[in-house]
Amino acid sequence: MFSELLDKTFLQNSVLDYIIFSVSFVSGVFVIQILKRILIKRLKAWSEKTATSIDDLLIGIIRKKLVPLLYFGVFYLSFKSLSMTESVAKALDVAVIVVLTFLIVQLIIVIINYIFESYLKKKSLDESRHYNFRGILTIVKVIIWGAGITFLLDNLGFKISAVIAGLGIGGIAVALAAQTILGDLFSYFVIFFDRPFEVGDFIIVGDYMGSIEHIGIKTTRLRSLGGEQLVFSNTDLTDSRIRNYKRMEKRRVLFSIGVVYQTSTELVKEIPGIIKQTIENVDETVFDRAHFSSYGDFSLNFEIVYYVLSGDYNKFMDIQQKINFQIKEEFEKRGIEFAYPTQTLFMEKPQENI
Repeated sequence: MFSELLDKTFLQNSVLDYIIFSVSFVSGVFVIQILKRILIKRLKAWSEKTATSIDDLLIGIIRKKLVPLLYFGVFYLSFKSLSMTESVAKALDVAVIVVLTFLIVQLIIVIINYIFESYLKKKSLDESRHYNFRGILTIVKVIIWGAGITFLLDNLGFKISAVIAGLGIGGIAVALAAQTILGDLFSYFVIFFDRPFEVGDFIIVGDYMGSIEHIGIKTTRLRSLGGEQLVFSNTDLTDSRIRNYKRMEKRRVLFSIGVVYQTSTELVKEIPGIIKQTIENVDETVFDRAHFSSYGDFSLNFEIVYYVLSGDYNKFMDIQQKINFQIKEEFEKRGIEFAYPTQTLFMEKPQENI
C-alpha cells in the first residue's frame, strides 16, 4: 500500500521523487542556516577586534546576497533531480541567469557604495559634496545596471551585438546633437574631482562675481553682490580664469594717504613710524612697509602695505576702518593735516608806468 503510494506519478515524477526533492531542499536550507550562524558569529567576533567597517560590509553581503544565492542554489540542485519538460528546464535555466545577474549587479553596487561612503567619511565633506557624490553614484549605478542587462540579454540568446551597433550609430548622432550638454557633464566631473571651487565660495569670473549657491550637472549658480542669481554653464567655468577669494589665506592691502605741504620735515619723518605702530597694534595684521612715496600736486604722498590674516572681506574692512580711525587720532594729536585738492593762485600786480 505504502509502496504503491510512493510509486504514483504526478507531472512525470513519482511521490518518492517529490519526497527526495523536499528532503534535499530542507536539508540544504538547514546546512546553510548552520553555516551562516557559524560564519556570522566569527565575523562579529573579528569585528570587535578591528576598527574598520569592512567586517560590517562582509556581514551584510553574507546576509543579503550570499545566503539568498545559496538558497536558490539548493533549490536549483534539488529541482534538477526531478524529471521536467524541456520548456520547464529552459525556464529554470533562464531563472538561474536572471537571479545570478541580479545578485552580481547588486553585489557590485554594494561594494562601490561602500567605497564611496568610506571616501566621504575619510574626507569629512560638507553636505553639498555629499549631494554631488549621490548624483555621481546614481550615474554609476545606471551604467552598472545597463551592463548587467546587456549581459543578461546576451546570455538569453538575444542578438545584442546588432542592438549595440544600432545604439552606437544612434549614440553618435545623439552625441553630435548634444555635445554641449555632454561637455557640461564632463566639466561637472572636472569641477567635482578637481574642486576649483565649492558651494559657499566667493568667486570672480570675468566681469561677474558672487557666491556659489549650487553646482549642478549642467549649470552652476551664483548669488551676486546685487542679489540677482547668475547662471553659468559648467563648460564656461572650466574654460575661464576664476579668482576664488574663499581660498585666500591672507589679503595684501595697499593704500595711500597724503598730508599738506605745510607739514614740517620732522613730522613727515615720523609718519611712517606712526603708521607702522598703528597697524602692529591691530590684531590679525602683519605690517609690511610705509614710505614717503611721492610729491603730489597738492600733497605729500605716503604708500602703506600690510597683510590681513584672513580672506574674509568683512573682517578686512573692519580692520581697515580701525586703522583709519587710529591714524586720524594720531595725526590730530600731532597737528598733522590731511591734504585735499587745493589750488593756490599767485597774482602779480602790474607795475605802473612812470
